[in-house]
Amino acid sequence: MASTIFVQSSFPSKCLNKSLNTHFLPSYKLHDSLSFKPRIAFQKRFSVRAGLIEPDGGKLVDLHVAEPERELKKREAASLPRVKITRIDLQWVHVLSEGWASPLTGFMRESEFLQTLHFNSLRLGDGSFVNMSVPIVLAIDDSQKERIGESNRVTLVDSDDNPVAILTDIEIYKHPKEERVARTWGTTAPGLPYVEETITNAGNWLIGGDLEVIEPIKYHDGLDRFRLSPVELRQEFERRNADAVFAFQLRNPVHNGHALLMTDTRRRLLEMGYKNPILLLHPLGGYTKADDVPLSWRMKQHEKVLEDGVLDPETTVVSIFPSPMHYAGPTEVQWHAKARINAGANFYIVGRDPAGMGHPIEKRDLYDANHGKKVLSMAPGLERLNILPFRVAAYDQTQGKMAFFEPSRAQDFLFISGTKMRTLAKNKENPPDGFMCPGGWKVLVEYYDSLTPSDNGRIHEPIPA
Repeated sequence: MASTIFVQSSFPSKCLNKSLNTHFLPSYKLHDSLSFKPRIAFQKRFSVRAGLIEPDGGKLVDLHVAEPERELKKREAASLPRVKITRIDLQWVHVLSEGWASPLTGFMRESEFLQTLHFNSLRLGDGSFVNMSVPIVLAIDDSQKERIGESNRVTLVDSDDNPVAILTDIEIYKHPKEERVARTWGTTAPGLPYVEETITNAGNWLIGGDLEVIEPIKYHDGLDRFRLSPVELRQEFERRNADAVFAFQLRNPVHNGHALLMTDTRRRLLEMGYKNPILLLHPLGGYTKADDVPLSWRMKQHEKVLEDGVLDPETTVVSIFPSPMHYAGPTEVQWHAKARINAGANFYIVGRDPAGMGHPIEKRDLYDANHGKKVLSMAPGLERLNILPFRVAAYDQTQGKMAFFEPSRAQDFLFISGTKMRTLAKNKENPPDGFMCPGGWKVLVEYYDSLTPSDNGRIHEPIPA
């Protein structure tokens, strides 16, 4: 039996049957000339029904070659012009192949690139829109373009010259680097990590087309078992009889403030009338900047969080999101949210300054800390996703644990910044009891200990966890 509930959210997903009663209750105002009220700022009345949200475009894209055809495709790949791809390009092949970017079927052609760059969305054949906020493109240089010649198919090979995929019905077009950077990051200031890693020295051409991925992408780093595709995640949610899925992305170790946000979200969903909301704890697993904790250490720390009972393994699915990180703030957080729709999530938790970073030149944040959640609530193509802004959590010195900040007794709360946390871990000092589970903190200390300078003063490369 479906039960009627009130839920503060954006427009409902297709698994929610909307009643006729709609009550607009603004939770905050945007002071602009249009006086536009975002979708997150009102309540709607829903009837809860079991079932996962539909992926963008109605079905998940799967770009893998069927197993019986793989040997034939390898022989075909050997006869085509070759384009060597980088480690980050390979991560994008992984993202595309599993349908995270559905309904995109390969690296963007120019029309898709321009729609993404200027509209943060793609128009489908039926006239509808899906969100797409970051360009997923493949750069080539002049010599590669010349080798391709008139061919309409190329083989993508990895750093060891192994064939990864065939790109078909290709289109080659100019790579407008400055425009791409300016519109994606809102600045062309030097020092943007993803830009310096992938764009500045990239070729002056982009090549788009449909992907035929010869074999599923594997990294053989001991973490492949955590890399569940959207199809596998949906199967897991159905196996657990989830009637709501709420996603939490992070690229940092989990402390008890994060855990409070996640457990409180589940409590809220239960109060709304859901019977079995499942948490998707979804750390980003692609490229991250050099000072972020490496994926293998983060995953080891996340496992300790579950082992120590901070999060309930019965209601939590831990999986790796294979996307590279742009650090592009409100533009990028739309991509993070859109990809989770394709994985089956109909609720997305968003916090302060999502996908943000410090300004590369000036001593300030690059983005307004509140713009990410506001943009998500208004973004075209994300109407079906329910956005859950999380409350600020800090260390409550009167209770000896992480709690939601109360301005009326601000003096009781201690804010432990990421910088402070790293300093404590590097010095092998313990944070206040209740800040992070002991097992998780031990992993963090071990990681920073692995970076201790050697006798010649050089910092060691981090040892995989």
